[in-house]
Amino acid sequence: MNSEKTVLITGTSSGIGLAAAIGAARAGWTTVATMRDTGRSEALRKAAVENGVADRIQVKRLDVVDPESVVGCLEEVVAEHGRLDALVNNAGAAQVGTVEMVSLDEVRAAMEVNFFGVVAATRAALPHLRAARGRVITVTSVGGAVGQPFNEAYCAAKFAVEGFMQSLAPVAATVGVDVTVVEPGAVASEFVANLGLDVPALLAAAGPYAPALQAYIARTRESFGNAQTPAEAAAPIIDALTADRPPFRVQTSQWARDFVATTLADLDGSAVQGLTRTWVG
Repeated sequence: MNSEKTVLITGTSSGIGLAAAIGAARAGWTTVATMRDTGRSEALRKAAVENGVADRIQVKRLDVVDPESVVGCLEEVVAEHGRLDALVNNAGAAQVGTVEMVSLDEVRAAMEVNFFGVVAATRAALPHLRAARGRVITVTSVGGAVGQPFNEAYCAAKFAVEGFMQSLAPVAATVGVDVTVVEPGAVASEFVANLGLDVPALLAAAGPYAPALQAYIARTRESFGNAQTPAEAAAPIIDALTADRPPFRVQTSQWARDFVATTLADLDGSAVQGLTRTWVG
């Protein structure tokens, strides 16, 4: 890989996306770092200067739930750089609540950003990636392999992404495009902070689910005490970006590997259910 190659990364204002943008630029890639609100690019720009890669990072607006924004941004990138060698689908949003506690509109919104946004960006990028014999790397989650309490909509979207990419991978390979999914576990980033959860209000509205929700929140807070840094979680993205033959699936830590292995070897579903039931009581 050399500095002429171009990668577009979504959701780079913070967390894994920001770290991936810095890592890709340090690896010599021309990096188009996109975000819904470019007014939030200060942290990325500061990190780019500190790492000596400001000249290899270009910030652009891209809203994955707006098809015109997706297509327009990709067309700009190809017009300006002459090629697109890789797409990193990273943009996403968490959604906490069980099905009786959230509206259908909230469920649909979670699917829009976490699933349909990935589909839209991948669809728009594929003609350019075919031309470059490039690759699609998608940040999913261990929640794309193991369904987790009070994360029905989020995990449903991530399961959908995993199924979409697993199905796409052999087809894309016939035209020279590699497909990889990256599964992080808990990551200490603004993705968590930006949830802005009003825990007392959630518990007050939870009705019969309040004890289970309280147990889940307590367990989640504890797990994030040992979370990976965004840079640690982004490292496998850079490996997949630069490898000659990237794997289809990669986890970002030993914990994530062990966790995902629970479901991959769980033919009747009892292992996952036995694990996650301990989270809620």
